[in-house]
Amino acid sequence: MPDTLLLIEDEALLGAELARHLEREGWEVVLARDLEQARNALLEEHLEPLVVLSDMSLPDGNALDLLDQVREHASPGEWIFLTGYGTVGDSVRALRLGAYDFLEKPCEQKRLDLVIGGAARSARAQRRLRDQASHEHRRYSVDAFVGGSEAASAVRQVMSRLVSVPFSALVIGGETGTGKGLAARILHHSGARAGGPLIEVNCAALPRELLESELFGHEAGAFTGARKRHRGLVEQADRGTLFLDEISEMELDLQSKLLKVIEDQSIRPLGGEREVRVDVQFVVASNRDLEERAREGAFRADLYHRLSVFGLRLPALRERPEDLDQLVPLFVAEYNAKAGKRVRTLAEEVWKALREYGWPGNVRELRNVIERCVLFSDGERFPAQWLQLPGSSGAPAAAGAGATGVTDEQLVLPLDGSLSLDDIEKYVIESALERSGGNITAAARLLGTTRQTLRYRVQKYGAGGR
Repeated sequence: MPDTLLLIEDEALLGAELARHLEREGWEVVLARDLEQARNALLEEHLEPLVVLSDMSLPDGNALDLLDQVREHASPGEWIFLTGYGTVGDSVRALRLGAYDFLEKPCEQKRLDLVIGGAARSARAQRRLRDQASHEHRRYSVDAFVGGSEAASAVRQVMSRLVSVPFSALVIGGETGTGKGLAARILHHSGARAGGPLIEVNCAALPRELLESELFGHEAGAFTGARKRHRGLVEQADRGTLFLDEISEMELDLQSKLLKVIEDQSIRPLGGEREVRVDVQFVVASNRDLEERAREGAFRADLYHRLSVFGLRLPALRERPEDLDQLVPLFVAEYNAKAGKRVRTLAEEVWKALREYGWPGNVRELRNVIERCVLFSDGERFPAQWLQLPGSSGAPAAAGAGATGVTDEQLVLPLDGSLSLDDIEKYVIESALERSGGNITAAARLLGTTRQTLRYRVQKYGAGGR
């Protein structure tokens, strides 16, 4: 389907000639003879042109007034103005209003085509960004923090208020795995800065020297190997949000530099001679109590007080066990879709095990357990044997890193990265076949699957059986 171009031109012959030419170039052209027709097309008929090509002076007014009127209501598109007697004031106003270009008549057709092509590329990029921002807004709405418990509802209430105010800094607290990253994305994509960038960095994952360069940037020649200027993450987050996870692991001297950036809203890259102004919303998170760390001297008290304009504490999963009723089906559906599985039924013994477990790893641990079980499933029934919750009767005995073993009723599998998913599945199949004397029917019964499914996997991995 061709892209739409709105042509606003009161000269009948010129308008018809331009329309024919643009249609030959592949555009769907809508021709308006005056500002009123154009205004109706944009605001009443909700026309969404990729490009607007307009004469500046029309019988019923100046086209710049129309751009000023519709730019907050119409969909994003690039505007190009043509005029036979433009002034410097008009050109300045056009650029201030966001016009793509300002051309004088007569304009060569080749040049006009080049400008229209550039405007079209720019408009398509803007629409992609708008569509992406819209998708992220829907994905990370406040309701994305799932749970019907009072604790979860309280978190959503606080976030609903936070996304409606232009806060400068916020501290998210809570144990590991409670969803601090999710909360940061909700606050960004549902807030006033949703159209800007969200930059995330884990302060514990980078050594001190690299973290300083990554945060504040550097100029060419600032240190050995710095061949060109590098825009730091703070600068990249301009007009958006910078999420600093595990900020308690940041060195004290870097904390002082970060405090200056937050206070001055400007940064000086390593090796730089001038400061760069930035407009950044800071969201930080830690699984440690920053206030207690500040009292101990392990975290700068002045930085803590500057960051804690607002505080948001996320509850542990054990504090809201009733939310399992919503979280478990959600994760099952997610991994069904990702892996092409069809798990539908969770037995009461599964629900009992999930509700009785303490979840020290919180929602992240729950997600990992559900992923493992769904990936190892063979039908619609949730495989309880793959829960392997520590301390439960179905959990494997402890094993050293990289070690495997077999007991009368259990397999011991390392979850330290030493085995791939295929290696684990092959080992399980071979162990079942060994225990059943190579009989596929008996092995399939041990694994809770069908003979046909197991035979397919035996052939896939080259395991023995009969």
